[in-house]
Amino acid sequence: MKSKLLLLLFIGFTIVSCDDLIEPAIENNRSLEDMYSEAEFAQGILLNGYTRLPNNNYTFSDVATDDAVSNVNDNPYREIATGQWTAQNNPFDQWQNANAAIQYLNIFLREADKVTWAEDEEVSEMFNNRLKGEAYGLRALFMYYLLRQHAGWANGELLGVPILLEPEETGSEFNQPRATFEACMQQLYADVGEAEALLPLDYETLSNLPEGYTDLADYNRVFGEYAKQRMTGRIAKTIRAKAALLAASPAYADGNSTTWTDVANYAGEVLAQNGGVDGIAENGHTWYKNDSQISSIGGGDNPPEIIWRTDVVQTSDLEQQHFPPTLFGDGQLNPSQNLVNSFPMANGYPISDPASGYDPSNPYTNRDPRLDHYVVVNQSTVGPNNSTIITAVDGTTNDALNAAETSTRTGFYLRKLLRQDVNLDPVINNTQQHYTARMRYTELYLIYAEAANEAWGPRGNGTVGFSAYDVISGIRERAGITQPDQYLETIGSDKNAMQELIRNERRLELCFEGFRFWDLRRWDSDLTVPAKGVSILNGSHETINVESRLYEEYMRYGPIPFSEVLKYDALVQNQGW
Repeated sequence: MKSKLLLLLFIGFTIVSCDDLIEPAIENNRSLEDMYSEAEFAQGILLNGYTRLPNNNYTFSDVATDDAVSNVNDNPYREIATGQWTAQNNPFDQWQNANAAIQYLNIFLREADKVTWAEDEEVSEMFNNRLKGEAYGLRALFMYYLLRQHAGWANGELLGVPILLEPEETGSEFNQPRATFEACMQQLYADVGEAEALLPLDYETLSNLPEGYTDLADYNRVFGEYAKQRMTGRIAKTIRAKAALLAASPAYADGNSTTWTDVANYAGEVLAQNGGVDGIAENGHTWYKNDSQISSIGGGDNPPEIIWRTDVVQTSDLEQQHFPPTLFGDGQLNPSQNLVNSFPMANGYPISDPASGYDPSNPYTNRDPRLDHYVVVNQSTVGPNNSTIITAVDGTTNDALNAAETSTRTGFYLRKLLRQDVNLDPVINNTQQHYTARMRYTELYLIYAEAANEAWGPRGNGTVGFSAYDVISGIRERAGITQPDQYLETIGSDKNAMQELIRNERRLELCFEGFRFWDLRRWDSDLTVPAKGVSILNGSHETINVESRLYEEYMRYGPIPFSEVLKYDALVQNQGW
């Protein structure tokens, strides 16, 4: 009886399973059609653009410049700075990442009109417009990254990248030529224009209904403060100013129609909405350690200095990487003597100027206060217990010059971006809150100053009512330069001297935030200046060569990835690579 029952069960199972044996079960793969009735799934396509945003600020590409070196032998930026940069070894590469993001954004833009975003048709249309605006803004940003990393000269023409406005599919023609740099810039401007038309300047919960809408509750549901830190009209305008700065700069100006006046107007528009020069945040230069501001950030709000940021996270990773060894850190990034020399005296004069009062035997006395904010020098007090750091070669700890693998190679350690209230002691340790600033107002003020000086001279106001001189005066006063700023007065009508000062202020204010490498290239500046340090013995300071910079002239423009050029014969490589 038992054997008969088992036989019947086996036959029954075989019959029931027969269809599965002949026809495979449906796989758990979502199709695009699923997004039409499932708004969260549809948003997931868009969110692929956000998840691919590069964390530029903390890559510390300054190691590839004259501003810093690394004590890590296989640091990728150390490798390329010392002669190992190729089209196959390129830590700046954004080709795959940016194009993958653009692919998702293009899918979203093609399909978004078919999605039911809300049961109410009017609300659904508002969501559709907002989310498409985000996609256009993100596509413009990824175009900027592609141009900055991969644009260059080939066959006598300044080329950008292939312009892709539709999703690539199995039957698509993948062998696409590169568009001109000018065409890419015009597409970027067009995408920013679409984003501006569809997005609010900021996400806010309003009490008064904006023109063109019929219901305040519906407006706040779509454009309210819950969406903060997503793409906005303000961020899109900032992207346009950043991209225009690249295009107007000496290394790119011959290949497109963007002018310095354009750059100044784009940046000035956003700054005018921020209160002009009066909008310079009082403590914007120390945004990373303004603990009361950071601890009170909530609901996606921004401190006055910040245009766009990442989430706030509790961590000690940066301190672990960059604190000096006696504070249990790895001391990985070492600022250079070159950078330290670029900080003026507290009276505003460069240390090379006889009026500065600079004393080579006491080189860190009476300096611009930003030096103490950003760099650990010999005998700086650092960390949760205000420990004195001795970097002199005759120091008795691993903080000393070249004392160990984790020691400084230049005589300096990084202070900027680090929270000094982090304790790494294995017995008593803690973490602190950090965030990355994707876009800061100080960057935008410096974009305006550079462009306004080039377009109208130091004191030209353009259409927004303030000048390059006004901006630099405000930034230097905030930094703690003694007022009145006599050095600024002496060069206040000299366009070339003002250009040099603006570039130096940019070097100081934005140091270690991922700008120096790109600035040197777009300015056509010398990339081969060696990184220097200081050897301090018996109190005597001697400048030393620490690391050469081995770049060829063609490296002002980055390569197209070697693998892509191999695959597609229509894809022309930049000259020299």
